[in-house]
Amino acid sequence: MEEENKKEDRIEKDDSDEPKKDTLTDIPQRAHQGGARTSPRQEPAIQTSKETEESLSEEGKKDIKKELSNTQNKQLKLILIIFGGLILIFLLGFSMVDSIRNFEYKDVKFEIVKEGGMIFYKTAFPIYSSITGRHVLNYNIYLRNDPRELKEIPYQGGIALNTPLKKMVIDLEQDFHCEGYGIIAMANFVKSFDLIGIEVVKDPEVGCDEEGRYNYVRLQEGNETSISQDRRRCYTINIKDCEILEGTERFIVEAFADFDEKIYYNPGE
Repeated sequence: MEEENKKEDRIEKDDSDEPKKDTLTDIPQRAHQGGARTSPRQEPAIQTSKETEESLSEEGKKDIKKELSNTQNKQLKLILIIFGGLILIFLLGFSMVDSIRNFEYKDVKFEIVKEGGMIFYKTAFPIYSSITGRHVLNYNIYLRNDPRELKEIPYQGGIALNTPLKKMVIDLEQDFHCEGYGIIAMANFVKSFDLIGIEVVKDPEVGCDEEGRYNYVRLQEGNETSISQDRRRCYTINIKDCEILEGTERFIVEAFADFDEKIYYNPGE
């Protein structure tokens, strides 16, 4: 009897040691208890990761576009600065060239021109119609010497041409050939004063008129080239070393610097 009871105890122990098998009723309960570990619960986490990657990708694109935009703006600004600098340099250069070519001396405008390899200093005087009073043309005078340098020639007195006097007597103490410069100087002298209606004549028989009925200009050799006013409307131009162009042009410049009358022209005259 005791041996049979021991066998039954062993059988019961063995039965208790074996793992219990789940029944059909236990499966849903375990599924409910362990649901947090099942794969369907991981899907929202995967979707969130994809959305994060997409948003980061969009932000990266925006950053790249912003960088490109900033680079293009910088390049555009650089191009505009360079372009503006070139324009400024051009304007400064043009202004410098213009200031070199054009200048004023005693309110008379001069322009430096080159013709046939020679340099001239041109000034223009407006000519008005004596009938209509309108400006019809400009009369140009060309000098061989820079008026700004001619001022170094001593000049005493004043040349008054704003008068009704229409005659100027010129007296040459000698013929100033001076390798042809004497002829050029006298031709330019006569032509310049003829412009304002003053007739220039050569008359060795007359001298300075004490009553000032005409302008009298005497050219003579001297120790230095200079101009002096001897009496009313009487002038002496001293010429040194054949500087006849310098002396006569200095006289012309001073005369026209003080001349402020309008010059009229009548085609019928």
